Amino acid sequence: MNVYDKLAQMQIQLPGPRVPAAAYVPFVQTGPLVFLSGHTARKDGLPWVGQLGSGLITAEGQAASRSVAIDLLGTLQAAVGDLNRVRRIVKLTCLINSSPSYTEHHLVANGASELLATVFGEQGHHCRSAFGVAQIPHGACVEIELIAEIAQ
Repeated sequence: MNVYDKLAQMQIQLPGPRVPAAAYVPFVQTGPLVFLSGHTARKDGLPWVGQLGSGLITAEGQAASRSVAIDLLGTLQAAVGDLNRVRRIVKLTCLINSSPSYTEHHLVANGASELLATVFGEQGHHCRSAFGVAQIPHGACVEIELIAEIAQ
């Protein structure tokens, strides 16, 4: 099944790439690798604000992480023109705005990882880091960056 059929089946519409909020670009391609800058969680068009373990529960973090993955796919599409060119999602780096005692960062990151595996199948399985941070821009609860390999 092609990626766009899978997205339609999941009732997911991809957004366009976000305008950078500071002095960086949304993506850079070097050889077959595309690096996407960190995308922060948004809800109803605004930053999805909160801290895991202090006001937000893991299920909310997973939903936020999934929403970030959808935004990342929109940027990846802008970068490569056709998501069917993705040979592999290589790595995600997931930053979780969390209280010092929170320990379920890996479960929050699963929201993005599971979506990518569903959309791309075997090519969506990736390496990943997930860790807690004291704060994320705009108070967002999750920020994720992505590296993908593209067919030349």
